[in-house]
This record gives sequence, structure tokens and C-alpha cells, in this order.
Amino acid sequence: MSRHYDHLADVEAFAAAVERGSLTAAATALATTPSAISRAIARLETRLGVQLLRRTTRRLGLTEAGRAYLEQTRAAFALIDEAERSLQGQGGALSGSVRLSVPTTYGHYRLPARLQAFAQQHPQVRIELSIANRNVDLIAEGYDLAIRLGELPDSGLVARKLEDAPVCLVASPDYLRHAGLPRTIDELAQHRCLSFVMPSSGRVFPWILREDGRDRDWTPGGALRVSDDPLGMVSLAEQGAGICQSYDFIVGERVRAGRLVEVLPHTRGRSRSFSLIYAPHRQLSAAARALIAALSAG
Repeated sequence: MSRHYDHLADVEAFAAAVERGSLTAAATALATTPSAISRAIARLETRLGVQLLRRTTRRLGLTEAGRAYLEQTRAAFALIDEAERSLQGQGGALSGSVRLSVPTTYGHYRLPARLQAFAQQHPQVRIELSIANRNVDLIAEGYDLAIRLGELPDSGLVARKLEDAPVCLVASPDYLRHAGLPRTIDELAQHRCLSFVMPSSGRVFPWILREDGRDRDWTPGGALRVSDDPLGMVSLAEQGAGICQSYDFIVGERVRAGRLVEVLPHTRGRSRSFSLIYAPHRQLSAAARALIAALSAG
């Protein structure tokens, strides 16, 4: 009996090239080489007798035939995926993999304990974890879930709030001995205030404070600015570089140990939210759904 579907690897290569935007990106996703992806697409075009892609030095473009073929093959792969997902977790342990993207603050301080508990309950599920301060494109980059900070734009993604994380101002005892203790928000202007530059906009992240029962945003204007990783501000503050604002779950232990001191505690009372996001139209595996439930349970 001849094999009718031995070309499915070539179809997957074609779909990956279109979805990722280049042969190189598709090769990375499928753990192969750009030349192998190119040969796979050429074989598929020969088999079908039509041109699927227009290749230029800068980008790939679909032909009309390629667009129609891609739409139908996506539907076919979706049916196969759903058939597999419907069986996962039935009559045995959960298995499979989940790709998750998280920011450094959450990845280092909140996620480890939750992932450890999940791993003990579901040892056959593989978690591919990216810890970085950038907003990944879930669909284009192949992530199942992501944890993000703050108010989320209306992007069509499903968002589940994980927590509202309180923030506070801190500095080292050595810094406060030399610079003095500020008594009001306005006095912060006379101090070395460590600021974080947001990667998405290049603007300084404002401190969120509360004064006399009213919310007040204050932008630190210090000479030392941190980019990419806000955890760097905490390390600098602990070494006496100045005052920073961070989450209680990050600096609380340092404050209790005396390595940091809370500054202007009467201005606390505000928080920033962390949310778990995923695409609503994407069929999630049983493993991904289980991880959503575990992370949402707190």
C-alpha cells in the first residue's frame, strides 16, 4: 500500500515559512536549515504543479494558489491538533509541551514556586519558558501563553488577572545615612532616584504613589537609568545607588533583612497588575489548559 501523506513535512515547512515570514525563521522553528525548508517547498510545488510562493531577497509572498492552499491546510492541521488534544489527559497522565513567556520580575520571584507545584503534579508536561522583558507575538512566535504587566490593550487576546502586586519605595541604609530620609514626594527631586526606561516606548516608567488619599504619578529624573531589566534597579538600590520603586514580593525579604529600608511608606497603597494572556481562537492543549488553571489559582 502506497503512502498518501508522506509529504506532510513539506506542507508543514511551507506553512511555517509563511507564518514566520522567512525561510530562516521557519528553519529555526522546525530545527532545520533554510536550504532544507526551500527544498521542501520546491518539492511541494512540484507535487501540486503550481507556484505557492513568490520569493524575493527581502520577503516571501503568497500566490493566489498558495493562499488558498494555506487556508485549507491550516484547517486540516487544526483538525489533527484537535484530535490529539481531545485524547490528551484521558485515561492517563497529562503530556505534551507548553510555551510560556514571562517578564523577569514575575519569572524570578512569582513563577518558580507555581511551576514547581505544577511539575510535581504533571511531570510529563514539558514547559518551554522564556524570561525576558518584551511582549512576544503569541501566534507568530508560537507561544501558548504569556504573562504581562499592566493594562492590556484591546488586542483580541484573552486575559486572566493573576494578581495586583503592591509597590513601594526603597533605598539602602547606607544611602539614607548619607543622603538623608525624604519626608515628602516633592523632596524626592533632591535625591538620586533610579528610573527604568520602558523598552516599548523609550520613556521613563513613572512611580505610582498615593498622597492624601489621591493617586499621584511621579516620574523619577535621576541620572542613572536602567533599561531591559527592572531587577537591575533593586540591585543598584541595595548597593547604595539611590531610591527605587519595586514590588513588595521582590523587596520585602530585603527590607525584613535590613538590606533595604522603605522610603515614604505613607505614599504606598497602589499596585500594578499581572495578567495571563492567550489567543481565544487557538485550540489549547490539555496541558496548556491545566497550566492556565494552576497559574490562575494562585
